[in-house]
Amino acid sequence: MQEPKVVIAPSILSADFGAMREAVLALHDGGADWIHFDVMDGHFVPNLTFGAPMVAALRPHCNLPFDVHLMIEHPERLIPDFAAAGANGITVHAEACVHLHRVIQQIRELGCSVGVALNPHTPLEIVRHILPAIDLLLIMTVNPGFGGQAFIELMKPKIVEARLIIERSAPHVLLQVDGGVSPENARELTELGAHVLVAGSSVFSAPTPQEGVRALRFALMSQKA
Repeated sequence: MQEPKVVIAPSILSADFGAMREAVLALHDGGADWIHFDVMDGHFVPNLTFGAPMVAALRPHCNLPFDVHLMIEHPERLIPDFAAAGANGITVHAEACVHLHRVIQQIRELGCSVGVALNPHTPLEIVRHILPAIDLLLIMTVNPGFGGQAFIELMKPKIVEARLIIERSAPHVLLQVDGGVSPENARELTELGAHVLVAGSSVFSAPTPQEGVRALRFALMSQKA
């Protein structure tokens, strides 16, 4: 059986906010599969980034899927705005949703694919019973809020456990890893079970974003044994 392609979803959190259009075009040119938007509200996480207007402003310039990760309190208030702005997929944090299943239904009804994210300390048991209702499970491998953090090695067993749970109960679900992803660990993360890799600082610290994306892709190919 042919091995499925790993999705590379660069996060524009690490891009120059004064040149976001150029950043998105560079990622497209470099071979990115998705564009990842880290939306932060300064409450759920200690940082403030951008909102739905940024997604709407960039949507006409790129036909790649827009993967919106809402690190915000009460995400149900803003989900319609991000869907209308052009998000293809919306991920919410289980920790931020009192009625998680209701929020999942809301995203689905707006025509977007549905993701649920877990902070490093949050057990997988929290999402076990809703996995069949979602499309993507995001395992945070840093504490959310800031780019450029080091990968938390303790999260490797959690990735493996998540992969096993998905295989048993919801094999359609994509397993996404976000935090400290780089060419140095990309292949190992896919071997542990990741289907989607989110990388920000490693992509934008390269000489060009195109080279950053290509370095990740090359690492995935060259480390095969």
